[in-house]
Amino acid sequence: MRQEHTPATPPPGSGEISRVAEDFLKAIWSATEWGGSPVTGKALAERFGTTAANVSDTMRRLHAQGLVIHEPYQPVRLTAAGQRHAVAMVRKHRLLESFLVRTLGYSWEEVHDEAENLEHAVSDTLIERIDSLLGHPVHDPHGDPIPTVAGATRRPAHAVNLAEALPGTYEVTRISDEDPGLLRLLARHGLRPGALVDIAAAEANGSLALAPHDDEARVVLRPEAIRALWVTATAADH
Repeated sequence: MRQEHTPATPPPGSGEISRVAEDFLKAIWSATEWGGSPVTGKALAERFGTTAANVSDTMRRLHAQGLVIHEPYQPVRLTAAGQRHAVAMVRKHRLLESFLVRTLGYSWEEVHDEAENLEHAVSDTLIERIDSLLGHPVHDPHGDPIPTVAGATRRPAHAVNLAEALPGTYEVTRISDEDPGLLRLLARHGLRPGALVDIAAAEANGSLALAPHDDEARVVLRPEAIRALWVTATAADH
């Protein structure tokens, strides 16, 4: 039986962190969660639709609070305190997404922005009540792992990006929530985390066909959509 946990103590200075700063910390952490490269100031400016000067100002404030390491011409890195705060925000976001889908009937393509707004206002107590109500889910509706209350993350060990998967049968592990249109398309074909899919060889133009296992229907994904999916080989294909 899973034991109840006491919420972790917030990192130093967390009460002084603005909503914008919280978003930046979460974006810095999330950039490398699934094997991506550490994020740069330029990438953060593009991500949030702001200027490089504004990003630099925010990074200087976070550096002064001991939450990031910001060096000229280098990717931004989180300190241990910064990582604790970022992971706490990720936990809130993903539990809120799960709550909105499973309890309030939201569709999986519309919960991201709603959770982005709520995560800054919701209390730790409410988040732990939601976690308990949902039965302590281990991943959100898109397959992203939900960090534990102690800050441990649980990314699947053998998951690979769809772009790196050889032809065969796989289980869908995770689908990025950045493209609502892609989520709607995949949902129409029953392609959600946990679904078994047959993956064909990539086509000459870089597109890739996949279909629900034992189903003749196929979905052809454009090259830019392929990297949004992560899969795990089934036992038969190990």
